[in-house]
Amino acid sequence: MHPGEHARTAPDKAAQIMAATGEITTYRELDEAANRLARLLHDRGLREGDHLSILAENHPRFYEAFWAAMISGLYFTTINRYLSPEEAAYLVNDSGSTALITTSAMADTAAPMLALIPDCPHRLMLDGAIDGFEPYEEAVGAMAPDPLPRMPRGEVMLYSSGTTGRPKGIKRALTGLTVDDASLSGIGMLEHYLLGMDENSVYLSPAPLYHSAPLMWTAGVHELGGTAVVMDRFDPERFLACVERYSVTASQLVPTMFIRLLKLPEDVRNRYDLSSLRTAVHAAAPCPVAVKEQMMEWWGPIIQEYYAATEGSGLCFIGPEDWLAHKGSVGKAMMGTLHICDDDGRELPAGAPGLVYFEQETAPFEYHGDPDKTRDSRHPDHSNWTTVGDVGYADEEGYLYLTDRATFMIISGGVNIYPQEIEACFALHPKVADVAVFGLPDEEMGEYVHAVVQPEAGVAPSDELAEELRSHARRQLAGFKVPRVVDFRADFPRLPTGKLYKKPLREEYLARRPPKPTAPAGSQPDFPTG
Repeated sequence: MHPGEHARTAPDKAAQIMAATGEITTYRELDEAANRLARLLHDRGLREGDHLSILAENHPRFYEAFWAAMISGLYFTTINRYLSPEEAAYLVNDSGSTALITTSAMADTAAPMLALIPDCPHRLMLDGAIDGFEPYEEAVGAMAPDPLPRMPRGEVMLYSSGTTGRPKGIKRALTGLTVDDASLSGIGMLEHYLLGMDENSVYLSPAPLYHSAPLMWTAGVHELGGTAVVMDRFDPERFLACVERYSVTASQLVPTMFIRLLKLPEDVRNRYDLSSLRTAVHAAAPCPVAVKEQMMEWWGPIIQEYYAATEGSGLCFIGPEDWLAHKGSVGKAMMGTLHICDDDGRELPAGAPGLVYFEQETAPFEYHGDPDKTRDSRHPDHSNWTTVGDVGYADEEGYLYLTDRATFMIISGGVNIYPQEIEACFALHPKVADVAVFGLPDEEMGEYVHAVVQPEAGVAPSDELAEELRSHARRQLAGFKVPRVVDFRADFPRLPTGKLYKKPLREEYLARRPPKPTAPAGSQPDFPTG
């Protein structure tokens, strides 16, 4: 499915509305623009299996680039707009992109990239071009709006962290089908068959489109023929205002957004009419039980959850009724067969935490240019069982509960500690805007629990606040889970999606080689005593 089908049946319907400006793109306009760009790229020599990258804010023309790739057999790579020029250039080069689209708003990043991407000859810039970039509007405007004679289905190739510290592309084989042969994508089917979304849906996307979930869920809305309302960035009150203004029926959020919504004053939360909202989906990180309970009290039993990864290794889903009966679960497997295994690959019984694997008929992905990381993602005895490094357990009914990423698990005194549980405890404290918990080396215990907190606006960091937060944690967690140290900083290396870049944050602290800390007098020990 692609916008061209809806351009024929509902040409004047809004495919997209930019929330900040109200600018509307109809299905006819989206289809014709995607066709023009597809023709331009074809004229420049790009063929099935070649790569197109985009470096852009949430721009009105983002999806004409996406659909141009999808209807011409290209791989489409999005670049995080907050990367440095060197990091962004690495993605262009590593993906083998021969075409790059960017915007004048990204000129400070794009200009230094020129010397770093010599093998990417086709460089286009929207909203005015700087030296080294061709004006996008002029180049695309010269092309015919008709579709290419043959339209092979393209694919996304998004990036995840690699074993060397460099991101690695998640690459899936092209199907060889044309877009007219292809049915709904996996996301489109999830939206339609599980959530009841269709051509009448109005979907609010509050996150950056360079991220996989917002990118693909909004594209899924286009497949169904619905209307996508795209925010330039998430703001909790603006989100509520958009729901009311556009009669939004569905949206996808992450737990960080839930927390920010819950922290709005009561009068602000009650100011907006949310009665049109029938489905609120969340993913990207497990949601603290208390947060989800409060959201359901506010919005009602409309909150759905899925667990998946950009790799497409598998998918779990849980609706509100099942979640209330299995609080904390991310659901049962809907795509792939779930297996929980120990470090040696042995399957574990119900209730025992281990690496989460999904079994499919064939392995669905590889890490581009990183055979070691690809190999590490496979089960030692079953090449079609794949993992992205998450740790969790399944109950007797097959419901999956995530504990954390294997790479973030803290081992203190021989005891496994999962930062996610501690972060969930801190997150709802009224003085905490954000929190990251990780382990740091300790001569005696192996690791100790270290918390870094971003205080809410107007809250000053202090030793007293650190102890207040430790006391708060002590009332809810076992003593060995209470952070021995609570540090403060003004902001985090976190994407607007809510995804925390915890690895570089921890590496920053490791580089400082801090002395072994001492817990305040009277505090709980940081390991079980019996």
